Amino acid sequence: MTIQPDPAARPTAAECGTICAGAGRSQRDMREWAKTYPDLFSAKPFDAALYSTLSLAMAFSGPWFTPDQLRMANKTSLWAFGLDWLVDYAATSRAEVEDIARRCLDVAAGAPPFPGDDLTRMLADVRDELAASPAFAALGPVWRDELRCMLEGMLAEWRWKADGVTPTLDEYLDNADNLGFSFAFTAHWIHVTGQDPVAGIGPLREAGRAVQRVIRLLNDLGTYERDVAWGDLNALLLGAGREEVERRVAELAAGARELLAPLRGAHPGLAAYMERQMDFCAGFYQVGDYWGTL
Repeated sequence: MTIQPDPAARPTAAECGTICAGAGRSQRDMREWAKTYPDLFSAKPFDAALYSTLSLAMAFSGPWFTPDQLRMANKTSLWAFGLDWLVDYAATSRAEVEDIARRCLDVAAGAPPFPGDDLTRMLADVRDELAASPAFAALGPVWRDELRCMLEGMLAEWRWKADGVTPTLDEYLDNADNLGFSFAFTAHWIHVTGQDPVAGIGPLREAGRAVQRVIRLLNDLGTYERDVAWGDLNALLLGAGREEVERRVAELAAGARELLAPLRGAHPGLAAYMERQMDFCAGFYQVGDYWGTL
């Protein structure tokens, strides 16, 4: 069954069955990755529902993509969850967080994984899989830059929390790279692009960052209670009320759609995937969260 890349289309029951079957295959892949890199995913919050909901997010965001085409979106997103856990909850010092970032950047640039380190071992495997794509020559530097941006965003948030600094909402949104959406999207982009993608790099990256800011706030609206319990930053803890954050979501989403609209001609699958990711999160975070309990 072929599903066209239309962000507004409502899938039929049969199409939902196909999408869920693909997500099931991806979930099994995730569980195998968790076994392959056990030290990275051994904490209690990495429960069965995390693998299930994460794979469903990718499948419903790009139902025209096969499970094999969504493989790097799933693998990179799962790796980013492992990284987030290490930085936000396992690390106990600034030096430890900075060392995590250094190791990841070294491996992304081509260094071998560090002995006994499942984080860099998985990242090296992701890097090597992406390097087999014909688009990697043009987009590999973009992928490494997005990794750097994500790590710098995580470090900035770690320092805010460690130093007792409360950023403004605008500063917080400027640091949305710590979410990791743009990093994971770039891996997906490399994996599904079979030709030289140079012409669309700038506009796709700009649209991806706009979508990332929307998802950052949608995440915060849905995970406020967990963030309070876990000691995380959240837009609702920065002096803005729920109505203000919801207003910003609407404004940012409208801006993201404006950036995505002209991309639908040359990049229909990628543009629709980003828009559906945004819309999926709008529904998902009204009800649930990816993480399990501590």
